[in-house]
Amino acid sequence: MHKTHKHIVVFEHEVLSLDKGEKRISEDQFKALQHYYGSGIPFFKLIHKGVQFNEYVGVIQIGKTLIEVLPKADKNSNSKVEENKWRDILIGMMRAVGGFNIKSTSSSHLKIKPNTILDLYFELFIKEVEYLLHSGLVKKYRKKEGNVSALKGSLQYSKHIQHNITHQERFYVRHTTYDVEHQLHFILYKAIQLIKQINTNALLKSRIGSLLLNFPEMPDIKVNESTFNDLVFNRKTERYKKGIEIAKLLLLQYHPDISKGRNNVLALMFDMNLLWEKFIFKSLRKHKKNQSRITAQTTKYFWKPEKGNRSRMKPDIWIENGGESIILDTKWKNLNGYNPSPDDLRQMYVYHEYYQTKKVALVYPGIKNEKRNGLFLHPVSSNPLDKECSVITIEVENNIKKWQERISEQFNDWLN
Repeated sequence: MHKTHKHIVVFEHEVLSLDKGEKRISEDQFKALQHYYGSGIPFFKLIHKGVQFNEYVGVIQIGKTLIEVLPKADKNSNSKVEENKWRDILIGMMRAVGGFNIKSTSSSHLKIKPNTILDLYFELFIKEVEYLLHSGLVKKYRKKEGNVSALKGSLQYSKHIQHNITHQERFYVRHTTYDVEHQLHFILYKAIQLIKQINTNALLKSRIGSLLLNFPEMPDIKVNESTFNDLVFNRKTERYKKGIEIAKLLLLQYHPDISKGRNNVLALMFDMNLLWEKFIFKSLRKHKKNQSRITAQTTKYFWKPEKGNRSRMKPDIWIENGGESIILDTKWKNLNGYNPSPDDLRQMYVYHEYYQTKKVALVYPGIKNEKRNGLFLHPVSSNPLDKECSVITIEVENNIKKWQERISEQFNDWLN
């Protein structure tokens, strides 16, 4: 029988099968993914006896087996070196765009080198809760009802008679108490219990155990989207926000296996197209050298039906430089020397027309820095128009800070 992997690493668009290839999943794991897919999850598609991943990257944990999906923008072999390279690039990009907020005093100086994004999120959460415990947990007023040995609050007469007819030394009352038992702590405690259940990193095990020893035991609650939408933070509880954000991410993405209990699914997956767009935007904003204005996802309406809502267009990045507009549209795919798709070029033509731009560009990752300029053609004569559309390929680098600097330099050269 083929041994089930505990940590499976694949690249985006790769296939995982039940009966083919070096990397495989078990039948139970495949059924868990089928069930998860039935919840409307877009991270992969089902194929015959397997799954094929798409542009989403990150981690999916099924029981104790971790499937890590990494990005890739070259044709190098899928070796261990390549896996480490692209894992570091993914984590570096997410840090650069704010996917991991590690600048606050409570979550700096992480103690382990993360093997996956899941490890990084777990440690960030642990670090946040450790910080809250060290600072002192916030107390709140709440209503409490029950038997007490001294009369306080309001006596609940009917329940007092029911419970204490033979215990005249007790009082059944409703009163106000001031303690740590409130919604924020319910959520954090539930998240601690979850990571204890699914963590596979030995370096985090003792810290999770320490949290459970030091964090007060809380009642179990059911959580959904509205649980977090209803939370209100104030001056005292503002420091809880990061920990609650990570708890929300973990708890809402966790899908327990109610049939067998062995193949619970947790997925932390991220759209690589959106991450690439944010990374380019942040890099340009961080290193801009002039008075240009750089904005992301700027919406303009361009069509309105007689009835119903207007249609809009939303380019990825809009640069206003010296009174002129420049539009960038980012695409996470390797062109491999080919031209962009006609659909992508048509989209850029519309941006050119509607935004009255000086120039537009499609931005792709690649194995080297390259710029190919092109001109749109007249619809009748096919002569070149004064409408420039460039194709910019950006070489992927391991050093994220230097990579961001070079991206900015490359675009400044193109703009000027």
